[in-house]
Amino acid sequence: MIIDRYAQWAIGRRPEKYQSVRQNLLSARTGMTIAQYLTYCVLVSVVFGAIIGIMGYLIAMMLFFPEVHTSLFNIFGTVIPEINIAQPTLPEMLQRSLVAVLFFIIATLCIYQLLLRYPGMMKDNRSVRINLTLHNAVSYMYAMRRGGAEILPIFKSLSENADIYGEVAYECRQVVRDTEYFGVDVVSAIRNLSLTTPSEKLKDFLEDFVSIIESGGNVASFLGSRVRVYQDDARFQQQQFLSTLQLVGESYVTLFVAGPLFLIIIMVVVGLMGTTSIVQMAAVIYGLIPIGSLIFIIFVDMISLHTDDVRRVTRKVVLREFRDVHVIKQEGDESLFSLLHRSDRWRNLREFIRHPLDWFMIDAKRTFLISVPVMLCYLVFIYTVVPQYQDFELYLNVVDDHLIIALLIVLVPYAALFEIWRRKVRGIEESVPEFLSRLSGINRVGLTPARAISVLEKTNLGLISYEIHRIKRDLDWGGLFSDALVRFEHRVQTAAIARDVTLITKASEMTGDIAEILAIAANDARMSETLKRERLGDMIIYIIVIYLAYAVFVFVVVVLDWNFLSILRDMATGGSLDNVPSSLMSIAEGGSLTVISRLLFHACLISAFFSGLIAGQMGEGSVKAGVKHAVIMLVIALIIFNLAF
Repeated sequence: MIIDRYAQWAIGRRPEKYQSVRQNLLSARTGMTIAQYLTYCVLVSVVFGAIIGIMGYLIAMMLFFPEVHTSLFNIFGTVIPEINIAQPTLPEMLQRSLVAVLFFIIATLCIYQLLLRYPGMMKDNRSVRINLTLHNAVSYMYAMRRGGAEILPIFKSLSENADIYGEVAYECRQVVRDTEYFGVDVVSAIRNLSLTTPSEKLKDFLEDFVSIIESGGNVASFLGSRVRVYQDDARFQQQQFLSTLQLVGESYVTLFVAGPLFLIIIMVVVGLMGTTSIVQMAAVIYGLIPIGSLIFIIFVDMISLHTDDVRRVTRKVVLREFRDVHVIKQEGDESLFSLLHRSDRWRNLREFIRHPLDWFMIDAKRTFLISVPVMLCYLVFIYTVVPQYQDFELYLNVVDDHLIIALLIVLVPYAALFEIWRRKVRGIEESVPEFLSRLSGINRVGLTPARAISVLEKTNLGLISYEIHRIKRDLDWGGLFSDALVRFEHRVQTAAIARDVTLITKASEMTGDIAEILAIAANDARMSETLKRERLGDMIIYIIVIYLAYAVFVFVVVVLDWNFLSILRDMATGGSLDNVPSSLMSIAEGGSLTVISRLLFHACLISAFFSGLIAGQMGEGSVKAGVKHAVIMLVIALIIFNLAF
């Protein structure tokens, strides 16, 4: 193909330019060669350039050449322009084609250069994620080394837990690949990984690790010292992140709470002076606030320390309690197995009927299965009950409250169950460090982990006590200690619990003396909980600031509507506009006051929804946690506007 030849020619012409792109592709683990990626870049940039060129032709045709007649109508104050296009002349065609070609060239070059830099952005993103989970991965390596594991089994075991240790585990897969498939010794494989990894911190760790191995030093002592160093680095990184987050919070309040409020006040005043500002107000309310808030949510998510987030991690583990029993297949057992399957289905149904909230609490999104149909039924009911007014503005004024109620029907159950589940998980995670510390202390005096669980069952460790009782019950029924912990992980399903359980179960498979490993896991869990408390303590003030800023927003809008617009509306209704200026009289009689009032109400609703999501994203590290804040603010706006007007 011509594009393939161009890629080969470009690489051969300027190899030094594309060497960095090749290195970035390798570090980003894209699995593409530089020639393949250049071909992809050319294809994508030409296609998007052609699309933007066509858009440029249409823009040139609409903006510069036809006669355009516009008018203002409906609640947004605008309609699609009426365009009368005459047959273009040859100079006009050439001018439009020139604009289209210019758009095509500029767009193609910009997209091509952006795609060349995209592997570098992927590399930097992977570097951040590696740095965030490195201290957990080194703790796992330290625990396995203390249990007597060799170097290659440590990397192999870590690579098998990518759902827990993230990008570090993916990097360890490079070592396993080089040793098992390419026949490279483990030291050379680690050295090769240090040359291609995107993280400078991991690179330094691997280089020092190779030096310790080649010099015959104590690998366990080296890993133990690095665990403490990386834990301190994780705390320092969180402090930097919190400083950035504070700046983001202040910027959001200034730009997208106070800023739109200031613009809305100016536009209302300008509108009352006789200049139509409904189009500008609609652009601010329906465009600026949502788009700006979404940009902030995406930005905070990009810079967030996702290891602090409570995330569900489901790992497929085969529990073989009777792994030594030989299975003999016989004919005629199909009916018994079908009977067993039917019994299991009915048992699950009975459990759901007995404890329906537990099924929804496992995954709060399941509430949509009920809330969305209820919302649709409510909307159908409103559509059939509310009269079909000829005036669309009057119809919208009647039904917009019901639309918000329909949204709340979906959000309230989700927010409530998600918050209940989140508080339960937080309570369990807060108790994990103490549980592991006591388990380690009891194991040090000579008791096995199973006997230690029997002792801890009689103590009160908070919400985790019930889970300890269930672990003890699994052990009483003959289950292994590691299998009981895996079941505990599946019941809670969080990244923090998954890390601790994986660490303990792997260590218990190698040695019976796991007191030191339990202490390592306890210290790691304690540090994670400390970081979470520090973040919540620093960010709670900004959650309060968002609530206060929203309260000021609602208060100013209510005062503006109550003290200005409602007075003019009453004067227009009573016909007492004799002493009112002609500009205000035309606005009052033309119905623009109703449109402005509705826009102010929608501004409060939109600000409530996105401010709530931002509060959850900043304070608790999750947009899902912000749904409850959004519900609270929406209810506040709905009550105030229905009581005040």
